[in-house]
Amino acid sequence: MLITALAHLLILGRPTGSKLKVAVLAATGMVGQRYVSMLSNHPFFRVAVVTGQNSVGRKYGSATATSNLPIGKDAKGLTVKATNADALDDVDVVFSPLPTDVAKTLEPELARAGFTVITDASPHRMDRLVPLIVPEVNPSHLGILEQQRKVKKWKGLLVATPNCTAAGLALVLKPLHDTLKLKKVIVSTLQAVSGAGYPGVPSLDIIDNVIPFVKDEEEKVETEPLRMLGELGKDRISPAKFDISAMVHRVATTDGHLESLYVETEEPFVPDKVEKILKSFRGEPQKLKLPTAPAEPIIVSNLEARPQPKLDRYAGTVPGMSVVVGRIRKGLDSRSGRLTLLSHNTIRGAAGSTILTAELMYRKGLLS
Repeated sequence: MLITALAHLLILGRPTGSKLKVAVLAATGMVGQRYVSMLSNHPFFRVAVVTGQNSVGRKYGSATATSNLPIGKDAKGLTVKATNADALDDVDVVFSPLPTDVAKTLEPELARAGFTVITDASPHRMDRLVPLIVPEVNPSHLGILEQQRKVKKWKGLLVATPNCTAAGLALVLKPLHDTLKLKKVIVSTLQAVSGAGYPGVPSLDIIDNVIPFVKDEEEKVETEPLRMLGELGKDRISPAKFDISAMVHRVATTDGHLESLYVETEEPFVPDKVEKILKSFRGEPQKLKLPTAPAEPIIVSNLEARPQPKLDRYAGTVPGMSVVVGRIRKGLDSRSGRLTLLSHNTIRGAAGSTILTAELMYRKGLLS
């Protein structure tokens, strides 16, 4: 592809030590702070612009003074700008954890104007020309970008990453579907309060309680993994042909979404074999040794009562980027099984997956 080749030459021609300049939109929010923290001292990217709403004009370090996340010195000194195209002059990549209503209109405007936008917001995840990416699961779906630019007549690009619960789920379903061929998936989730953002769920609603409803969450969990596990065609991505049913619950944990999974498969579900399948799974980010790629994207625990959010959400070589799986066992018959999985919702489920997607695009020559 001409665009890819030219972009690759631009990257190869960069001076040694030169980094792409990135903007983090909504950088003072909970997920925005996670982006800035994870991008500190990054080998490919340098945070050059941070935007916000109520903290415009303040230094980023003072605007996020209540956070305990480590933030680089350079980022702390940045002045928070308003979230619009005028703030993004001379930026190579835009990371967007914007609220849904803002992302719906602003992200296409930025792509139309020539920006490369990588978003974990939800409005464009099901657009047939916007790839929905977990880098280990479906890197080939980035191939739709040439068609996106052609049809939408955008000068830039828009790439989405999935819902925080769907991200960890899709990572586990990928090797299972490749080897056992999934027929049906039933998942029940226990989701941390950080998934609701800040200030999130009122304390008197969640303390000593479980809330069996998260708005729009079940629909996302039931559709997004199917798109990510689907096949790339000439002008669209056809979803995988199995059924997912989801039940979601908000619980009083800080970080880490726990998911209880029941699957029906075409091939026999043998727990020892499934454990080996999950343990051995590696994706393109691991082969390329990308900075934010964990050595083991899926960690299998043989301990009886694991995984647990408090103990396992930061497991792995890149804390928070591995999904931890446990309690692998048979289901109702030889072609069904059960397991429990845990993923860190603001790292693997948000900032981390989006940064890893940008790293993959960088290595593929899709960022200039």
